[in-house]
Order: sequence, then structure tokens, then C-alpha cells
Amino acid sequence: MSSSALDNEPQHTAQPPHRPAPHQPKMAWAARIALLVLLTAELMDILDQSVVLTALPAIQESTGAGPAASQWLTTGYSLPVAIGLITGGRLGDLYGRRRILLIGTVVFTAASLLCGLAAGPGVLIGARVLQGVGVALMIPQVLATLHVSFEGKNRSKAFGLYGAVLSLANVVGPVMGGLLTEADLYGLSWRPIFLINVPVGLAVLLLGRRFIPESTVQKADRPDLTGMALSALAIVLIIFPLAEGHLHHWPLWSFALPGAGILVSGLFLRHQKGKQDDAPLVPLSLFRGRQFSGGTAAQLMHGLLCGLFFMTWTLYLQRGLGMSPFHAALAFVLLSLGELAGATIAAKSGGRLARRLPQAGALITIAAVAAYGLQADAGQADLTLLAMTAPVVLIGFGLGMVGGPLADLSLAGVPHEDAGAASGLFNTAMHLGIGLGTALTALVFFATTDGSPDAGLNRDAFTTVLWWVGSLLALMWALMFCLPEQTDNQAD
Repeated sequence: MSSSALDNEPQHTAQPPHRPAPHQPKMAWAARIALLVLLTAELMDILDQSVVLTALPAIQESTGAGPAASQWLTTGYSLPVAIGLITGGRLGDLYGRRRILLIGTVVFTAASLLCGLAAGPGVLIGARVLQGVGVALMIPQVLATLHVSFEGKNRSKAFGLYGAVLSLANVVGPVMGGLLTEADLYGLSWRPIFLINVPVGLAVLLLGRRFIPESTVQKADRPDLTGMALSALAIVLIIFPLAEGHLHHWPLWSFALPGAGILVSGLFLRHQKGKQDDAPLVPLSLFRGRQFSGGTAAQLMHGLLCGLFFMTWTLYLQRGLGMSPFHAALAFVLLSLGELAGATIAAKSGGRLARRLPQAGALITIAAVAAYGLQADAGQADLTLLAMTAPVVLIGFGLGMVGGPLADLSLAGVPHEDAGAASGLFNTAMHLGIGLGTALTALVFFATTDGSPDAGLNRDAFTTVLWWVGSLLALMWALMFCLPEQTDNQAD
């Protein structure tokens, strides 16, 4: 990161990125602080997707929230995130990525305070929706700023650390939610899971304004409001029935709405084709090369398998094996330790292995999932946490090698002026995949268990899920052949 890029004045990044020198200096201290702030923002975003899960019983008891309201504590957060990522990314391109990141942080921090003070489910749900709006503004700016601010080995290390944070946050969220709720700090019960965001958000604001470089395009055109409306409508029509359909036993509208969403997506694409010379929401040129399109498709598979695996794994551990919530949380800790180790290797590789690293991670995960499937299929009702440690850690290890490098390599060829739009699309693929994976649980897990707590049914259903997960991993591995075989860093 150059010293000029660390000034607080906006910097234009529409010029093509220059080729990094063979031997690059170590990351400057100011750049390290900027990276820390960006990763902290990402950590807050991802943690709040799952931190509420283990606190739900306490929230229900305190606020009187029923089953539908409890569902909306997660849906109300994830839906605006999925809707707003593309728009948030393009706003960063046009009006400054640091500026939009800080605006999103203000919204998210204020909403977190409102969550912590909420006395009833209505206010809490509304505040969660507001949190999701803030996150939709924040998340695309993190990847986009990493893309335009770092080069060479420093870039690969930054994306490796991004993958580590992503991996850690997905698993630590439920554990942290349980611990903070159980600690009952100052008699606040579940409220600290939201209130902790307030000081962290203020730190991101203060340090972000000082150290994060501003970047934007040379010509800030007016935003494509029609494109924003069409993309938001299409995503709502697709994601909403996937999130709500299983609660209503998949009525007709849960199939009709996604069909309408596909039609609206067609209208959106037609509109975007006519806007390519007039500040489009989505520059379709991004998809001309297989690097971004293939990487985004792989990210969709990544989200799909995560949405399918993590929800059913929790049910398998507690219902199929009779583990307590505490022991189930320990299993998540084991997986997160594996992910952290894999992401650390990815960060230290400096991008030298290019697509071979995430592909190796996918193959390791496939082997570990197969071993875990054979272990579960053996009918071991008394399978212990110790016995499953090896496959669980290896699943995490393989996934940890995927996240950061997949983002780095997918975005590597994106022009700087389109970094926000590309980041929004890439993140949307993950959220759409998670929504599809959650919906898929109805077909490959709940179709077997029918919601029954019977241990045998839950073990059988989870075994089926693992073979689906293995197939999705194989497809993700194949799509990674679209990523570059060699990077500039291999010359270092």
C-alpha cells in the first residue's frame, strides 16, 4: 500500500493496476492498522449473523418472542444483507469506499445499541433489519478496499487473513453468543451480544477515518436506481420463500415467487445491457472472463454447502448423538481451529500456489467429509467428540484453505473502478448459496426426520447430507479450474 494511498483525501483508482515489483517491501504500519480495521468490520458483520442463535431461548423468555418472531431475528438480518450487497458495492465505487464503509458502520453500530436496549420482539426485529442494512453497505467495501489497496504478496496475505476471519467468525458466533448470555454480565442476559458492537464500531469509525485509504472511480456517475430496484426485487422474490417456505410446509407461493424472481432477473439483465455505457449497477464485462464468473460460481457452491452442512450438523450432534449444547459448541470450536490453521497456511503462502491451494483445500475437505460419513454411517450412536476430532478438524482445515484464496483469485482481474460491484456480486453469491443450502435441508434432511427428535433418524439423515456436501465440494473444486494457474507472486 503506497503512502499516498493512506492520506484521507479521495484517491482515484480507475487506472489499470500496475504489475508489482518482484521484491516488495513489508507492509507499512499504517497499512497494517488499515487492514486490522477492515478485518474487524468484517468480523462484526459475520459474527452477528450467527451470534443470536445460541441466545434465542433467553431472548424468547425475556421478550416473549414466539417461533415466527424468533425466525425473523435471523431472517430480518440476512434478507437486507442479501438484497443490498450489489447496491452497496456500487455505491462504494461511485461515492468512495471508505465513506460508504463508515456510513454503514454508523448504521450498524446504532442498530446494535437499539438491539441491546429493545424491550420487545418488534423493536428487536426492526433493529436487526437495520443492522442488515448497515452490513450491506459495509461488507462490499472490505473486499473492494483490499483489492485496490494491496498488491503482490501483501495482497495475498491480506486476503489470507480475510479468509481466516471469515472462517473463525462463522463458527465462533454461536459459541460467543452462548458464553455472553450464560455469563449474564451486569444482569443483562443476552443483551451484551449486541452491546459489544458499540465500542468496537466506534473504534472502526475513528481508526477507519484515519487509516483506511479512500478510493473511488474517476467519474462518479449517478447510481442506477432502476437497476437497484430490479435487483432488490429479484433477490427478495428468490430468498424470501427459501427462508420462509419450510415454516409453512412449502405452499404454492413458495415455488411461484422464485419463478417470478427469475423473470425479474431477466428484466434486470436486459436493463443492464442497455446501461453498460451509462454507469450500470452491474458491469457485465466482469463475466466475459472465466476468472470472475467461475470464481463467483464456486463461491455460490461454497455458500450452498455451508448452508446445508452447519444447520444439519448442529441437529445431528444434539439429536443424533445426544450431545449437550456445550459439547456441540466444542465440536464447532474444533472445526474453527482447523479452519484457522488452513487459513493461516493460505495467508503465509503469499498467493504463490494460485488455484492449487484452494483446490487442495477442497480435496482435503472431500476426503474428511467422506471419512466422517463412513464414521456416522457405521451407526455409532455413542460416537464421541474425541472420536470425531480428526475428520472435523480436517473439514475445517480444508475449508480454511478455500475462503481467502478464492476471493483473492476471483477478484484479481477486476478493474479497480468495478471493485465494489464485483465484491457485491461475489458476496451475494455466498448469501444466495446459504439461502439455497438452507432450503435444501428440507429435501435431504427434514424429508427423512420430519422434525422428529429420534436419534436414529437424525443420524441417517445427516449421513445423506454429507454425501450431498461432498458432491458440492467436488463441483466447487471443478469450478476452480477457471481461476488462474499462476500469479505474479510466483515470480518472487
